[in-house]
Amino acid sequence: MTPPLGVGLIGYAFMGAAHSQAWRTAPHFFDLPLHPQLTVLAGRDAARVTAAAGRLGWHSTETDWRRVVERDDVALVDVCTPGDTHAEIAIAALEAGKHVLCEKPLANTVAEAEAMAEAAAKAAARGVRSMVGFTYRRVPAIGLARKLVAEGRLGDIRHVRAQYLQDWIADPAAPMSWRLEKDKAGSGALGDIGAHIVDLTQHVTGQTLTGVSAMLETFVTKRPLPAETGKLSGVGGTEMGEVTVDDAALFLGRFTGGALATFEATRFALGRKNAIRIEVNGSAGSLAFDFEDMNVLEFFDGSEPAETAGFRRIIVTEPEHPYVEAWWPAGHGLGYEHGFTHQVVDLVTAIASGTDPTPSFADGLQVQRVLDAVERSAAGGSAWTEIPS
Repeated sequence: MTPPLGVGLIGYAFMGAAHSQAWRTAPHFFDLPLHPQLTVLAGRDAARVTAAAGRLGWHSTETDWRRVVERDDVALVDVCTPGDTHAEIAIAALEAGKHVLCEKPLANTVAEAEAMAEAAAKAAARGVRSMVGFTYRRVPAIGLARKLVAEGRLGDIRHVRAQYLQDWIADPAAPMSWRLEKDKAGSGALGDIGAHIVDLTQHVTGQTLTGVSAMLETFVTKRPLPAETGKLSGVGGTEMGEVTVDDAALFLGRFTGGALATFEATRFALGRKNAIRIEVNGSAGSLAFDFEDMNVLEFFDGSEPAETAGFRRIIVTEPEHPYVEAWWPAGHGLGYEHGFTHQVVDLVTAIASGTDPTPSFADGLQVQRVLDAVERSAAGGSAWTEIPS
């Protein structure tokens, strides 16, 4: 007789499908204090959203997100839309007394993120909770990395290296999408994937970035419009659209504890499909993680004698590891989708206990300020740019 939690999901594409799977799966593997109900799925195209609802398991549909916010059977609004709509939807939902899960990056601008964080703080005073979807925090190996750092196993943090490497638009013939338009996405590789490694490194180290020196690059400035929107040009080819975001971001940083950091985010690293690489070096040890081998964490214990010292390859599938006990026997690895399920578990648990979940909208705002500083630094010739605390 677990109390229900009516969920309204806005958006049904890639992220909408991943979130749907998580809402369906979480109560079947975890003992949740509230039972998520897939109440309504929203999208602008009635035929497509109806088809998606049937495929993904939602009970009803809407073509206007405002109707989702107004519905009495919706207690939580899950925002999986392009970044240009995050602020409007999330703020309206919070003001209506709905809990909110919003995909990353929190917004397209610092001003929007500030407004969202302010709305979240006001809502929290009324018992309304909010979370931003930096899902990679919920990978068990990342959870173990955070634990090792928090326990002091790495000592004082000295170096942080982070990469997020993809190649899905390396081909100049790859068509335009909303992710390549600044007015919809806010930025390119920087916000889409760079936001993840900014959040992950801050989460693992327990520190925040204080300043950056950055470069941004757009390798392909025009791309063919998708078939459904493209028109034939006078020469018989497909009409081209202008790419208005970065293809790659490269920046240096410094953390509050003094550690030096390097970051690279690109969608032009041929052969790299989803390589999220984090390495942290401390005075007493090091750790390294690569999402393309996501069930493994490499750990170096600097206290071991030189004769036997070396990076230890830890298979993070034991019941003692974060989240793993609810799943399979040791050695049976988890996948990309499990992080979304763990996100649901943490959010639902926080709502039921009356506590604020993390990462919060304030955390999302802090990441947004880092992204903004990167853009300002790049525009200023890689000038060192401070990040407001």
